[in-house]
Amino acid sequence: MGVKSLCYAYLQSSLNCFIFEVSFLMRMSVLNRWLLLAVYGVTAASAWAQAPETEGTSARYQLTYNWQRHGAFNAAYSGANSITPTPEKMYTFSATAHWGFRPWQDGELYFNPEITQGVPFTSNLVGLGGFTNGEITRAGGSNPKLYRQRLFVRQTWNHGGEQEAVASDFNQMAGLVDKNRFVLTAGNFSNLDVFDDNAYAKDPRTQFMNWGNWTYAAYDYAADARGFGWGFAGEWYQDNWVLRFGRMTGPTEPNALPVDFALGRHYGDQVELERAHVLGDQPGKLRILAWRNRAVLASFNDATQWVQTNGYRAGPDALIAVRNGEKIKYGLGFNVEQAINSNIGFFLRSMKTDGRTETYAFTEVDGSLSTGLVFKGGLWGRADDAVGVAFMRNTLSTDRQRFLQAGGVSYFIGDSNGAGGTINYRPEQILEAFYSYQLTRGTWLTADYQWIQNPAYNADRGPMRVYAARFHAEF
Repeated sequence: MGVKSLCYAYLQSSLNCFIFEVSFLMRMSVLNRWLLLAVYGVTAASAWAQAPETEGTSARYQLTYNWQRHGAFNAAYSGANSITPTPEKMYTFSATAHWGFRPWQDGELYFNPEITQGVPFTSNLVGLGGFTNGEITRAGGSNPKLYRQRLFVRQTWNHGGEQEAVASDFNQMAGLVDKNRFVLTAGNFSNLDVFDDNAYAKDPRTQFMNWGNWTYAAYDYAADARGFGWGFAGEWYQDNWVLRFGRMTGPTEPNALPVDFALGRHYGDQVELERAHVLGDQPGKLRILAWRNRAVLASFNDATQWVQTNGYRAGPDALIAVRNGEKIKYGLGFNVEQAINSNIGFFLRSMKTDGRTETYAFTEVDGSLSTGLVFKGGLWGRADDAVGVAFMRNTLSTDRQRFLQAGGVSYFIGDSNGAGGTINYRPEQILEAFYSYQLTRGTWLTADYQWIQNPAYNADRGPMRVYAARFHAEF
């Protein structure tokens, strides 16, 4: 049997098992579902084994359930895209398989099917720049849906220097690589799989939940509505430096699910430079990320003129009306991660964009800052627990502010017009704190709190308080 046949048989058998287990899980009552999740965790803990030095195949899984609620808050008025000031609830559920194998020397192939389910707040996915649940973009409604999350190949060319171990992880097989090397990733994946890493604020399934804490909120990275695309990324490792570059597909229309495969005309480019260092005997990294999108987008100045001429319209009519011809959108960001000691880590991200055109694929932020600390449970005798505290500040460009104050409504924000008021602009400020408690090896229960001042950049609304509980299992 050839490599292709072996690969197909392996993935097909694993997929059938995965679909059966998750479909069975989603048909159960809520109580029985939680009991089964606990059993999964115990099974994962008991079956945990030492990874081989070099893995030829990989099969890892994750389950995450996130429940959130915001209470009532003050609102002088509400508009077409305002988050409801009365209490609301949301939830998301995801189950993902991460399968991989080595088809040839220094090559890796990965496939990730995922089943998702979830419902946003009743006001839908609107009313915030920094959304509160990093899983909500993948949720497909109250019925579970299966889709292909990733399908990509990774090739490594080793170029000497000391060898270093690569640990077994999701979409990463254990092995040895040269410190100096070039890595090419190509296929269906996310920009965030390669760019803008951070040890303390990266994964909404295990760390902070808010969008502004798992990447730059102002990083309008090219992707479909779920956050994935097709393209390539190269990484050149040389001693303590890493240079990354890549190009990815975006959506056919802003924030849409269909992918625009015209990579010669419409795309997202990014370049990142990383430098690892030791400061006070503790490791850290600095990163600078520059990105540039080219797509058919609406100019805010054109959209503002349209609103002033045609008057208020519910929904993003102005943006659609003036969306013609390719536009360039770009930004520059700075990312820091620094260990203070073995149990405390610091992070900071800051990014600024040109802010002249509408959001392409992420959220409505033109300038973002997030910073915080993560404390490992070794400080209080629970090594696998963690506490995180972070502050975020999101801003809008002058062009976007004028559009909103003139009565414009975009996809995710727009409090004024027809509601008796106009947006009273202030930066959106968010405080997030979480405690992640390990139940068994491979399972965690997290409590999370988010305090949001000036939701959707409007001082006439808020503050808003969001409470969350998250269960996560991986094996």
